[in-house]
Amino acid sequence: MLSLQRLLGHDKQFFDLLDASAQESHASVLALKQLLQHPDKAGLEAFSALRRKDKRITNEIHELLCRTFVTALEREDIQDLSTALYKIPKIIEKFAERLMCAHERLKGVDFSRHIALLEEATTTVIAMLKELRAMRLKEMVQLSGRLREIEAEGDRFLNELNAELYSGKVDPLNAIILKDLYELLEKALDRSRSAGNVMARIALKHS
Repeated sequence: MLSLQRLLGHDKQFFDLLDASAQESHASVLALKQLLQHPDKAGLEAFSALRRKDKRITNEIHELLCRTFVTALEREDIQDLSTALYKIPKIIEKFAERLMCAHERLKGVDFSRHIALLEEATTTVIAMLKELRAMRLKEMVQLSGRLREIEAEGDRFLNELNAELYSGKVDPLNAIILKDLYELLEKALDRSRSAGNVMARIALKHS
């Protein structure tokens, strides 16, 4: 197996930027965890700052692609991975904004299970990037499998929550708000899985 890093010098820059983007995704989950523990509209600025920082990283990746004539990783794969990573903090920022708009109505709602899944998903994405950099396929397959399990667990949880919302026991407006928030968290999990899918695809191409 030919090591990706040996092919072209620019690859390290791409991996460094992608890793930085993955770290921002994880940081946005930790910021959300903090916001849920201590709700404060002033805390929303942290999400905007994280999203802006990740946007700069994404732009750097695109600019580097424009300046690089040949890449070991296919351009489409780099762009797909960069886009999936950027969408995570963007979705979480949207969730935080909507949460604070309806905070008074949602007192007592427990999002801890969602956050635990997102925290593990983004941590797993970071670990997959590390293994991709070294092209350790076996470890990547294991991590990709764990991402699938996390996504499946999130789907089951969403179905449980929807069943509760449709039961008629929840205030109609609260049901609408909660369904929107639950779906945003599920979408963030899906983007983590999308990032994992791209990395698995890259690894298979170079195995």
